[in-house]
Amino acid sequence: MTASTRDLESTARAILAGGRGILAADESTGTMSKRLEGEGIESTEETRRRFRELMFTTEGIEQCIGGVILYDETIRQSTSDGTPFPQYLAERGIAPGIKVDTGAKPLAGSPREKVTEGLDGLRDRLKEYRELGARFTKWRTVINIDEDLPTRYCLEVNAHCQARYAALAQEAGLVPMVEPETIMNGAHPIERSYEVTLETLHEVFRELHRQRVALEGMLLKTNMVVTGYDAEDRASVDEVAERTLRCLRHTVPPAVPGIVFLSGGQSDFYSSAHLNAMSKVEGLPWMISFSYARALQGLTIKTWAGKENNARDAQAAFHYRCRLTAAANAGRWSKNMEREPEEVLSEAERELEATAT
Repeated sequence: MTASTRDLESTARAILAGGRGILAADESTGTMSKRLEGEGIESTEETRRRFRELMFTTEGIEQCIGGVILYDETIRQSTSDGTPFPQYLAERGIAPGIKVDTGAKPLAGSPREKVTEGLDGLRDRLKEYRELGARFTKWRTVINIDEDLPTRYCLEVNAHCQARYAALAQEAGLVPMVEPETIMNGAHPIERSYEVTLETLHEVFRELHRQRVALEGMLLKTNMVVTGYDAEDRASVDEVAERTLRCLRHTVPPAVPGIVFLSGGQSDFYSSAHLNAMSKVEGLPWMISFSYARALQGLTIKTWAGKENNARDAQAAFHYRCRLTAAANAGRWSKNMEREPEEVLSEAERELEATAT
């Protein structure tokens, strides 16, 4: 292992050390605007900055969060006192990351499928992001499930792009987070989810090997293997955990330091329940953790509602979801820990006060 690979591995492991996970705050301007406007909040550069500042400055989150994925707009923004977000996070022991793909577009020759773009000019952008303070990166691909999807063509094209991105990130001294997401929309059974996720990950790691990506210096972000969201018969929490880990054991080499799960379209409850069940399994060759967006932000943004006099309550809600997700990551979560929103604020406010003192 070269010195540079050891540095990358050290960074990857530090992000997840102590049972911490990753906050995904890398929504594009369009996606973030939809979320804000859905709660009656006008989406401006300042409201987007303020919402993210609200999360980043919450007391005590460094105990639960080891990395934050930023967006191009956000990595250039600062806290209200003028401290650049990457610097502020790093000073709290939280690694700043950056989304570097430019989104999923229709795949030529197979328009019902997507290909993620963003390789043009990537080497220069990675250099700039590192200078801005980033220490890891993210590239997401979208794999749709249907009776005849995904095609082999789609899997190969996206895996090739993932590997090219990962090699360039490592060249720039940044830890690449490789995120092939199998989308769980549809009425398919969990067996079909397992089959497609398995095939997707096989292709990704085959291509990573071909393009000489150092597995020790990367992170995998992937979906859990769950039943299609429109299906009536749902797999149990234990079955989701068993199938997800079985899929990963068959596809992910032990050299990979860590695997983080996305929450996808799951509720806060099931995002925690499924993670908790997997975290109780001993003897896994990699660290497992979380990289959630909506599962950490949903209650927070609803509580804030764009009003500054709600900021303290919003931070309390965010701290609560971080704490419960970290408990799930340690295998110590239970459904009795889940509270109604009004109970959440009361309980989390007390915790914030205790942390501050």
